[in-house]
Amino acid sequence: MDLVIPSATNLGLFVSATLVLLLVPGPAVLYIFARSVEQGRSAGLVSILGIHTATLVHVAAAAVGLSALLASSALAFSVVKYAGAAYLIWLGLKKLFGPSDIPNLEGGLATRSRVRLFREGFIVNLLNPKTALFFLAFLPQFVEVNRGHVAMQIAFLGLVYTAIGVLTDSSYALAAGAAGKWLKRSPVYLKAERWVSGFVYIGLGLTAAFAGNHKK
Repeated sequence: MDLVIPSATNLGLFVSATLVLLLVPGPAVLYIFARSVEQGRSAGLVSILGIHTATLVHVAAAAVGLSALLASSALAFSVVKYAGAAYLIWLGLKKLFGPSDIPNLEGGLATRSRVRLFREGFIVNLLNPKTALFFLAFLPQFVEVNRGHVAMQIAFLGLVYTAIGVLTDSSYALAAGAAGKWLKRSPVYLKAERWVSGFVYIGLGLTAAFAGNHKK
């Protein structure tokens, strides 16, 4: 079977959107950041491996589920795409106006072994329904149904997303040892994180809603 992936244009848009999304600190980055500050960079890197191993499970589930949905109803697939766009916008509004998800590190975090760090990172991401919903919302925006093999396209995009996620998260883990204690006490950083994250989510959702037709 030939490898079927989205067009170069869609792939470029996906990589750009993924980079923007992953460079904005979210809950997973903040968890990695916290572990790196408390136990060093290696603890953050082990946590990253656990988190993104679980990411691959979500990618596989999205590939199987969305391809089955397309096989049953192209209309249902389109509904998922636009519902996903709405979900991204909702995430942005929640980020802007909801309670902060910055963890409180003043009391410190308990020391964990490397095995436990990996396991906790994996479980946290695996059992997070928001992660599953996010992949159902984000990946379909860049799938080109007319090229066929939807499951393969989703799996490919998921692998690209995971690879970029490992790289960007590792950058945060490596930097946390030097700048972490200052950043977690910085009111400027805490305010900027909320607004930048919120507008990134809303922008992705609006882009998907108004530019999604050409991907069908």
